[in-house]
Amino acid sequence: MTRFAAGARVRARAADPDGHTRLPRYASGHIGEVLEVRGTWQLPDEAVRGVCRAEPVYAVRFPASGLWGSGSHSVIIDMWESYLEEAP
Repeated sequence: MTRFAAGARVRARAADPDGHTRLPRYASGHIGEVLEVRGTWQLPDEAVRGVCRAEPVYAVRFPASGLWGSGSHSVIIDMWESYLEEAP
Protein backbone atom coordinates (compact mmCIF):
# COMPACT_ATOMS: atom_id res chain seq x y z
CA MET A 1 0.00 0.00 0.00
CA THR A 2 1.26 3.46 -0.87
CA ARG A 3 0.95 6.54 1.30
CA PHE A 4 0.64 9.14 -1.48
CA ALA A 5 -1.54 9.21 -4.59
CA ALA A 6 -1.03 11.04 -7.87
CA GLY A 7 -1.77 14.73 -7.35
CA ALA A 8 -0.70 14.77 -3.67
CA ARG A 9 1.40 17.71 -2.51
CA VAL A 10 4.50 16.47 -0.74
CA ARG A 11 7.58 17.99 0.83
CA ALA A 12 10.99 16.40 0.47
CA ARG A 13 12.28 15.90 4.00
CA ALA A 14 14.89 18.40 5.08
CA ALA A 15 17.54 15.97 6.18
CA ASP A 16 21.30 15.64 6.06
CA PRO A 17 21.84 12.05 7.13
CA ASP A 18 25.20 10.48 7.78
CA GLY A 19 26.14 8.02 5.07
CA HIS A 20 24.56 7.27 1.74
CA THR A 21 21.26 8.79 0.57
CA ARG A 22 19.55 9.11 -2.80
CA LEU A 23 17.64 12.21 -1.63
CA PRO A 24 19.06 15.10 -3.69
CA ARG A 25 20.19 17.90 -1.39
CA TYR A 26 18.79 20.52 -3.77
CA ALA A 27 15.27 19.09 -3.25
CA SER A 28 15.39 18.90 0.57
CA GLY A 29 12.63 20.96 2.15
CA HIS A 30 10.93 21.80 -1.15
CA ILE A 31 7.32 21.09 -2.10
CA GLY A 32 6.38 19.08 -5.15
CA GLU A 33 3.50 17.10 -6.62
CA VAL A 34 3.32 13.31 -6.95
CA LEU A 35 2.83 12.39 -10.61
CA GLU A 36 2.68 8.62 -10.22
CA VAL A 37 3.72 5.65 -8.16
CA ARG A 38 6.65 3.93 -9.90
CA GLY A 39 6.48 0.68 -7.93
CA THR A 40 8.22 -0.70 -4.87
CA TRP A 41 12.01 -0.82 -4.82
CA GLN A 42 14.75 -1.58 -2.33
CA LEU A 43 15.81 1.50 -0.36
CA PRO A 44 19.47 2.06 -1.34
CA ASP A 45 20.23 4.06 1.82
CA GLU A 46 19.85 0.87 3.85
CA ALA A 47 21.02 -1.60 1.20
CA VAL A 48 24.56 -0.26 1.49
CA ARG A 49 24.46 -1.36 5.15
CA GLY A 50 23.16 -4.82 4.26
CA VAL A 51 19.53 -4.12 5.23
CA CYS A 52 16.96 -5.12 2.62
CA ARG A 53 13.81 -3.00 2.90
CA ALA A 54 11.54 -2.06 0.00
CA GLU A 55 9.47 1.11 -0.22
CA PRO A 56 7.15 2.70 -2.77
CA VAL A 57 8.92 5.06 -5.16
CA TYR A 58 7.13 8.15 -6.49
CA ALA A 59 7.75 10.40 -9.47
CA VAL A 60 7.62 13.88 -7.91
CA ARG A 61 7.52 17.10 -9.95
CA PHE A 62 9.16 20.23 -8.54
CA PRO A 63 8.98 23.66 -10.18
CA ALA A 64 12.51 24.76 -11.11
CA SER A 65 11.76 28.23 -9.77
CA GLY A 66 11.13 26.69 -6.34
CA LEU A 67 14.40 24.77 -6.40
CA TRP A 68 16.71 27.40 -7.88
CA GLY A 69 14.79 30.69 -7.83
CA SER A 70 14.20 30.84 -11.58
CA GLY A 71 13.14 28.75 -14.55
CA SER A 72 9.76 28.03 -16.07
CA HIS A 73 10.34 24.27 -16.38
CA SER A 74 9.86 21.41 -13.92
CA VAL A 75 12.23 18.83 -12.49
CA ILE A 76 10.95 15.28 -11.95
CA ILE A 77 12.71 13.15 -9.34
CA ASP A 78 12.04 9.53 -8.39
CA MET A 79 11.86 9.53 -4.59
CA TRP A 80 11.42 6.81 -1.99
CA GLU A 81 8.48 7.18 0.39
CA SER A 82 10.67 7.79 3.48
CA TYR A 83 12.07 10.90 1.75
CA LEU A 84 8.62 12.49 1.64
CA GLU A 85 6.09 13.99 4.02
CA GLU A 86 2.68 15.57 3.49
CA ALA A 87 2.87 19.21 2.45
CA PRO A 88 0.54 21.84 3.92
